[in-house]
Amino acid sequence: MTTTDSELASSFLAFARTRMVGQNWPNLRTCVESLTDEQIWSRPNEASNSVGNLVVHLNGNLGQLFLTIFTGAEDKRDRPREFKAIEQPSGAELIRRLAPTMEAVDKVLASLTPEELLRYYNVLGKQMRGIDLVFRIVEHYGLHYGQIIYITKSLTGRDLGFYAEPAKTSPAK
Repeated sequence: MTTTDSELASSFLAFARTRMVGQNWPNLRTCVESLTDEQIWSRPNEASNSVGNLVVHLNGNLGQLFLTIFTGAEDKRDRPREFKAIEQPSGAELIRRLAPTMEAVDKVLASLTPEELLRYYNVLGKQMRGIDLVFRIVEHYGLHYGQIIYITKSLTGRDLGFYAEPAKTSPAK
């Protein structure tokens, strides 16, 4: 492995950590904390998920498809239950349950080596390289994080202020 390969791996992992743990995780917490427990578990229809279901799902997904692969943690996931809302914990409890998972994800992303990124892993019966798995997890987390933002804005009617400087990204006139 060359220095350039190592630098590229470090840059990729730093981006993944910044995006998931440094940006999206605090914003996800803000969303959950800005909703009532009733709003957290409300669904506009049976085909849609609630914020609560999405948080429970992210916790299960990160545990099964990331932490079990890279740390050897036991897979205790019950995916169908994530979407049934049998138990409806408070927003504070949802955050309390997801926090250790996010801390573990951060530690794994901080410790992965270029060799581990290139290694193949058995992921639900399919062979996948570590770099592909990290990309998949960042993408999946981002997808549901975006849904949580949309639902939160729809329920509260408020701009959450995550992108407070839109003028800096507007096209020049």
